[in-house]
Amino acid sequence: MKTSLLIFSACLLALLSTIGAALPYPILPPLFAAGATNGLNTFLNLPPKLLFGLALTINPIGLLIGSALLGPMSDRYGRRPVLLITAVGAAIGHAVTAGALLIESYPLFIVARFATGLLEGSGSVARALLADRLEGDLRRKALSWLNGAFYMGWLAGPLLAGATLQFGITTPFWVAVTALLIVAALVAVTLPREAPSNATTSWWQVARDRHALNLLREPDLRGLFIITLAYTCGVTGFYEFYPLWLVEVPGYGAQGIAWTTAAMCAVMTATTIVAGRPFKGEPLLRARLYAFAVAAIIAALAASNATLGILCIVLYGIPHSFYNAIVPNYCAERFGAAHGQGAVMGLISTTFCLANILMALVGAVLTLIDTRLILLLGAALTAWSAWRMQSWHRSMQTEALA
Repeated sequence: MKTSLLIFSACLLALLSTIGAALPYPILPPLFAAGATNGLNTFLNLPPKLLFGLALTINPIGLLIGSALLGPMSDRYGRRPVLLITAVGAAIGHAVTAGALLIESYPLFIVARFATGLLEGSGSVARALLADRLEGDLRRKALSWLNGAFYMGWLAGPLLAGATLQFGITTPFWVAVTALLIVAALVAVTLPREAPSNATTSWWQVARDRHALNLLREPDLRGLFIITLAYTCGVTGFYEFYPLWLVEVPGYGAQGIAWTTAAMCAVMTATTIVAGRPFKGEPLLRARLYAFAVAAIIAALAASNATLGILCIVLYGIPHSFYNAIVPNYCAERFGAAHGQGAVMGLISTTFCLANILMALVGAVLTLIDTRLILLLGAALTAWSAWRMQSWHRSMQTEALA
């Protein structure tokens, strides 16, 4: 496959996959926090904000498991079959989600969101496709463009949700079903068939013995995991709960959240055009500066009024895009050859999913007091990550010289 077609296919795959994951985010906050009673926000008479936090948590739990398993399984069984199975399965998951919303069944909604997240953990496989076949500056640019495609999905998903809600609350999810079936067709057409696997072990044994979290046995990767987990906790605390902030402070509904998210993602996508360009200096030290900038923006959001807060949400994407253009490429170059690109990219995705779970659980409690508390916690964790990154980098240099 030519390099340009490979990059295009991976980016389009990322775009269409992320559209399905992004659709619910403008829909959920008004369902749980706008004051109207329904079968979802009255389940077991629990507080609606608590139910909202649990609804946010369950999809990342599925993503966590899927991200830890799918990358290493694609190392063993091939990228193409894993991507085909997950795309079709996620489409089914969104169809079940639509049914759960229609009958207002909170338990079915939770089950469907978990299963969908499990199968949407294939982002690590798309990253591994590029990391496998590209090197140097081209790989850094391609991974940056791939990040841009993910951001475009977060842009297109909320826009589609806002545009199609007038036709019914389940319509966006049927759009997601269509998008994911297009993903499956794209994979079938553009990715060549791989040689049959000679693996004699079952998929369960592969999942048990080769999941991405096994990489944490390595001290270097364990240290980087802790630092990036702290950064990602700040990021996920922001993106999970700024929609709730938009409901509470400016009084936005689903369409207002969708347009604000679209503006943020448009800025992020535009930034990736320049974020992947070559630069001089140490990658992690450069990423550290962007992490401090992200922390400052999240803290400013927590302390802002409606106008300034919306500006913070939109501008957040600039430093975060530069950070994401550096760290995955660094991990691919530093650790991919020794441990397998699928496993390394799976660990990155797993870190993101674990952060989703942790911040959704903590946020479900803190938002009962004040939504700004979870944003302030996220800013503090991101700042700590940036501070800790320099000392971890020095320890890596010391080991290399020893």
